[in-house]
Order: sequence, then structure tokens, then C-alpha cells
Amino acid sequence: MRNGAKTGIITGVAVAMLAAGGYGAYSLVGGSDDKGGEPAKKQRTVVAEPPSAEQAAAGAKDFLDAWAAGDIAKAASLTDDPAAATTALNAFRDQVKPSGLTLAPSGPATPAAFASATGTPSPAKSPGTTPATTAAAPGAADSASPSASAAPTGVLMGFKARAEFEGTNRVWDYNGFLGVVKMSDDTPAVHWAPTVIHPHLAAGETISVQPLPPLAGNVVDRNNKALNSPSITPLIPTLQAKVAKLLADQNKDQNDNGTGVVITNPADQNSVPDRLFTIVDPKPPKPFKLTIDANLQAAAEKAMTDLGGKKGSIVAIEPSTGQVLAFANAPVTGLNRAFQGQLAPGSTLKILTSTALLEAGVNPDTPVPCPTLSSNPKKIPNSFPDAYPNNTLQQDFMISCNTAFIDQGLTSLKPGALTTTAKDVYGIGLNWQTGLPSFDAVVPDAGTNKDEQAMQSIGQGKVQMNPLAIASITATVQSGTFKQPILVAELPQQKAARDMTPDVDAKLKAMMAATATGGTAKDVMAGISDNAGAKTGSAEATGIATTNSWFTAYRGNLAVAAEVEGGGHGVDAAGPAVASLIKTAGNR
Repeated sequence: MRNGAKTGIITGVAVAMLAAGGYGAYSLVGGSDDKGGEPAKKQRTVVAEPPSAEQAAAGAKDFLDAWAAGDIAKAASLTDDPAAATTALNAFRDQVKPSGLTLAPSGPATPAAFASATGTPSPAKSPGTTPATTAAAPGAADSASPSASAAPTGVLMGFKARAEFEGTNRVWDYNGFLGVVKMSDDTPAVHWAPTVIHPHLAAGETISVQPLPPLAGNVVDRNNKALNSPSITPLIPTLQAKVAKLLADQNKDQNDNGTGVVITNPADQNSVPDRLFTIVDPKPPKPFKLTIDANLQAAAEKAMTDLGGKKGSIVAIEPSTGQVLAFANAPVTGLNRAFQGQLAPGSTLKILTSTALLEAGVNPDTPVPCPTLSSNPKKIPNSFPDAYPNNTLQQDFMISCNTAFIDQGLTSLKPGALTTTAKDVYGIGLNWQTGLPSFDAVVPDAGTNKDEQAMQSIGQGKVQMNPLAIASITATVQSGTFKQPILVAELPQQKAARDMTPDVDAKLKAMMAATATGGTAKDVMAGISDNAGAKTGSAEATGIATTNSWFTAYRGNLAVAAEVEGGGHGVDAAGPAVASLIKTAGNR
């Protein structure tokens, strides 16, 4: 019988391990401070000279033998950081709890083999191959590490690890790696790093046995229609893992769960658990149902294809629920810019500025002149040459007058008003958990800096948004209440601190409707203006000669926003993309 602890209920105590680099980084002190005892031992330090091949082999074998035998104190003493090693090895014993552990040296290893085991530099694997960190036994994981790890310091040695667990005949086989350094007393020592435990493990991460919810089966849309989308399909593994993590509290007592060895990062809510080994299989998977509408998704994908090679993204939301009905990116590979873009939204943010102004007592029919230049120290012009001294706020919104919104904002809004309104009414900055990693928009407090206040009021400066955020703002206007966007109906939704008043909401709807029928959006919205509203936008960006095109609109129970990099005015590129989705949806 191999030594090891019995399996049991595992608690999520983090593995506190710190990897340090370079020879000479450590000194190990033995002995006692008791003057009546034996003299203190001389400090042991890591030296620059590498150990010989024989020393490296002996150092690796002695450490592995002690660890496998359960003698953690001895194993830790054979490293260059006994304190960190003791903590990590105890955590592995207490959290993974193998009933048996076999560790056999496999000789010198190469950096390439280590990189393959950790999933770096590329996590891609050839079809039909077995990952270097797992054997082709039932329950072995098939995923690369979600994070990159540096190759261990010292002479790189490999080992074969096998862990057994009570209640199953499955064994967990994986390839391990460690570095062996030379100490000042001419002895070898294992250079301690989290990857000694497992190649995927990084500092601050936890390795433990945890419940494994069933992996989702076939992906279907809200109507149980099979979903195969170029923008969504590559994100499904991340979406499934993140949803399982977010719903863990709901699933942990269900009989459908299995158990397995998992690496998690408690400090990173966007991290995806790394399933290393399945001890007990969860129940067979059920269909993975998204809030997506397959017909709208196809229209979104086509809208991005029709951009003709330009970069862009689009999001459609159901205002009554916050459920995401469609999203697409151009290109379909790389950054999910629909959710993770960090872009100035231009004049689409005048929806937010208008909300703050209306709440401050300005009305749609309040006279708000539209001069050629703004009044702040760093003068800002409009996108048109003429002045409109007799305009009202609604007319300024319809023609997207920058100077009117800047000047009225500086007059009527207190410092920080846009930041507060964005968070309290529209949920900006509440750490949305949509099901996918997302950048949930930023409207920073400009303080008393009038130039920054001016830029923020027209969606420039330090404001950062993406179509998900702008579509959510538009959906909030349509419904009167913020509903945090989600991709799976069961996900929890953050709540905003308050709703805008019905009066303010009605005035915003009227301003957006007027823009759709007689303002800058009228050509794009022609034929779809019933029960609808819109706002155009264009945004300057560093390194882009032509402005980015933005457009957002709602019709019935649908809100859509899009951006096109270098697309020009809102009606030039983003507008037609949004209109195509609205036409596909009809009057929902």
C-alpha cells in the first residue's frame, strides 16, 4: 500500500507558493539561536554553478522519493525554499488527497517539453495527440494550461507522476518537471516553484478536488435550435466553463456533479477552471442553452461580413430581460471586441449625458444654443460648420451638436455627475458577469477639469465603451430599468441603484424617436421608425485617420449597438449594420 491521505471533502485553501528566479536568490539557515547549544550552521545559498548531471539526478530522486513517501519535512528540506515547499506540499496532500502517490524520475528534460506541458507558447494541439501532461487513461484532462509558466530554474529534470484515489480504479498519470540547482555546500536542491506540483500551476492558484458540473452538450439557442456561429463557436469552451463557475453554488448539491482535480485562481473572477483529471464522471451532458436567437445571430454575422474587411462588432439585447440575442465580430478570430472592446463611443454617449441633464432639470424644449466652438478652455468644434443659436436640447440631440452638450453640461452638471449616473442608472462599473469575459465600460470621474468634462459629455476623453455597454444603455432607455446583459438565462444579474424616473425615460425616448425620424439617423431608420429610437456617433481615436462609426437603436423589445473601426459617421457603416438586425427581427 502506498503512503497517502484518504480522500474526503476538500476546502478551497489556496496554495501559497512563490516562484523566484535566478541563482543566488536564496539563503537557507540552519541551527539555533540558543548560545548554549551547538554552533549555528553556515548559511546555504544557491550558487551560479549548475549541478553535475549526477547531482541533478540524485537531487531529483531524493526529493521525489521523500514526497511520494509522505515525508513532507524531508522533501521540503531538499529544496532551495523549504518554507514555501512545505506549504505547497501540505496543500497538495490536504486538498487533492490521493490515496497513493508514485513519483518516478524520468531523466533530463527539455524546455520545449516543459513548454508543451504548460500549454506555452501555444495551447494548440494536433488532432489525435495526447497532451504531454496526461496519459491516455480515462479521466485525463485534454486541455493546455490557461496561463504561461517560465521554465524552472536550474537543470531541468522530468518525472512521471501517478496519483490514485479511493472509490475508483482510475489513476491520474501526468508528466512533471522540476529544476535542480547547486547549493554552496556542494549539494543539489530542487528549485521551488508552483510548477513542481503540476506544470499548469502558477503562484496564487489552487489545486484541489472539487465538484465537476456536467459539461454542456450541444449548444442551442433560446428556441432550442442548433447554434453554430463563427463569432460564438470559438468562445463556447470559455463560456461553458465560466457559466459552470458562476452557477457552482446552484449546482454543488446536485447529484449530476462528478468530482475531479481542478486548478482555480480565486483572485481572478474571469479565470476559467483548469480541469486536470476526472475522478468521478458527472452525469451525461444536457444541451447548453444560450439566450441567443439563431436568426438574429445569422443576421449579425452577415452584418459584420458586409463590412468588407473593416474591423467592427455588434450586440443585440432584449431590453425586458437583459438577455443577449446576438453578437458578432469582424474579424471573428482574436479579441471579442463586442464584449471586450475599450473604445470611445462618441456621440452615442449623449444618451447618458442627456439623462444627467434631464435629471438636473433641463428639458427637451429648453433653449440650448449650438455655437461653432465650445466654451471650455480647449475649444471643441462640431462636425458641421454652422451655428444654431435658437436650438433646444432635443434639436441638439437630433443633429448631435457637440458644443451644446459641452456648454450645457458645464453649466448644469456637478463634477462627477456622468460617472454617478452611468453607475446608478445604467449599471456601468458593476462588474457584469455575462457568461464571457467582458470589459464593462468606464466613465471616470473628471473632477473639476473642464476640458475632461467636455470630452466625456460627447463620449471622448477617457470614456471607454463597447457595443455591449452601449446596447445595454439603449435597452435601459427602452425598458426604463437596467437589466444586466447575460448569455445564459440562469445567470445572476447585477442591479443598478435606481431607475430613472418615468418622466425622464419618456423624454429620452422622445429625443431618440425624433432622431430616428428627423435627425441624423433618419435615413438609416427609414421604414423602421415605429416604436423606435436611435442615436448616431462618431469617435476620434489615436492612430485612426477616419473616425470610428457608432450607431445604436431600439425597436420594440430589441436594442442594438454597433461600432466599425475607421467607418466614418455613424450612418456610414455602423448604422446599416444595426438597421439590418432590426429589420430581421421585425417589431418584437
